[in-house]
Amino acid sequence: MVEQVLNRSNITRAYRHVLQNKGSAGVDGMSVKELYAYLNKNREQIESEIRGGKYLPQPILGVEIPKSNGKKRLLGIPTVLDRLLQQAVGQVIAIKFEMEFEDYSYGFRPNRNAQQAVLKAQEYINSGYQHIVDIDLENFFDEVDHCILLQLLYRKIKCPITLRLIRKWMRAPILIKGKLTKRRKGVPQGSPLSPLLSNIMLNELDKEMEKQGLRYVRYADDFSIYAKTEREARKTGNNIFLFLRDKLKLPINTEKSGIRRPVNFTILGFGFVPTYVKGEKGKYQLVVSAKAWETLKQKIKTITRKTTPATFDERVQKLKEVQRGWLQYFRMASIYGKLKDLDGWIRNRLRYCIWHHWKKPERKRKNLIRLGVDQDHAYAWSRTRMGGWAVAQSPILITTITLERLRKRGYEDMLTLYQKIAPLPSSFGINEPLYTRPVRTVV
Repeated sequence: MVEQVLNRSNITRAYRHVLQNKGSAGVDGMSVKELYAYLNKNREQIESEIRGGKYLPQPILGVEIPKSNGKKRLLGIPTVLDRLLQQAVGQVIAIKFEMEFEDYSYGFRPNRNAQQAVLKAQEYINSGYQHIVDIDLENFFDEVDHCILLQLLYRKIKCPITLRLIRKWMRAPILIKGKLTKRRKGVPQGSPLSPLLSNIMLNELDKEMEKQGLRYVRYADDFSIYAKTEREARKTGNNIFLFLRDKLKLPINTEKSGIRRPVNFTILGFGFVPTYVKGEKGKYQLVVSAKAWETLKQKIKTITRKTTPATFDERVQKLKEVQRGWLQYFRMASIYGKLKDLDGWIRNRLRYCIWHHWKKPERKRKNLIRLGVDQDHAYAWSRTRMGGWAVAQSPILITTITLERLRKRGYEDMLTLYQKIAPLPSSFGINEPLYTRPVRTVV
């Protein structure tokens, strides 16, 4: 297998993948752009060390990033060379494991995505399986047992050199705030192998759920089980809890786990609300969760904050990127009504940025006159003691810095972007929103 890993075409494909993902430098400070020259110079030595089992990965750089709940998540950033080699190994071993993975595992697999997982969950709920076992694995990537994972790898990988290489990557120490820390469990988030290794580990959970005949959906370490009665859900939850604890040695966050009803359940940023459509009693449609809306608003606030050093054109460009990505992900949810309110809020924030950029009263007066305001009103508003946010929502700016004028500067509202996005492909199972009638309750 090591020869397949070191094959020129496989290494080239891995290099392109690492180059496309960009990413930060590791502990050695080498950037992605420097990797090509380094490989040309040291390729033979690296291959010789790997074949001889002498290759030693460098420590992982630990970086803490903030989570939405105020806590921090530890990311492990390998060096670009280790990322390349991990990607090369992953491309080879993924082929061996992919055929074993179950149908209802959707995370980090070819031709599978989060939207398919959400639609499968909706299908279960609308089929009457409305008691949901929602289990949260506590710090899954930090708690993976190396011995269990290596045993699972050994079943398919008989090449000792490749196995030894993977083991070295799993055991590589992590550098946190200048201090090296040993690692005896966990796979660091941020390495190319982590998604595949997590799927290999949790495939054992999938097999157990298939064995019990359960209806479930799993996307990486997020999974939920669907039952018709609360009693059945409680029994299932207890069985899976014991399996995770005793067989896979994975801790469960009991505070975040429990039995949910559809209106209290979220999956991958989506929530569920009753449809209120005649003849569709007991059916639910998709909405965006409150947390996902708040995350979007926080990103927009950062871009449109008056003190953020950026020109208007730069703000609009960044805004488009965030809006397009968000709408592509949530395009199958019922979001039309909330987008209208959000667009008005965004435009007011842009007007606030423009008003703040004008700064001096005389400049404000001249710009208001250019926008068609008479001299008396322009003078009065340029000297107003109202706060900038209040002025942004006042008729003086709404009727001058109009939607048409903002569009001429490149701004595009989310409703227009939403209408431009292509319908979902047939592989999702639907081509249009399930229900077009507005719902009475939104999350």
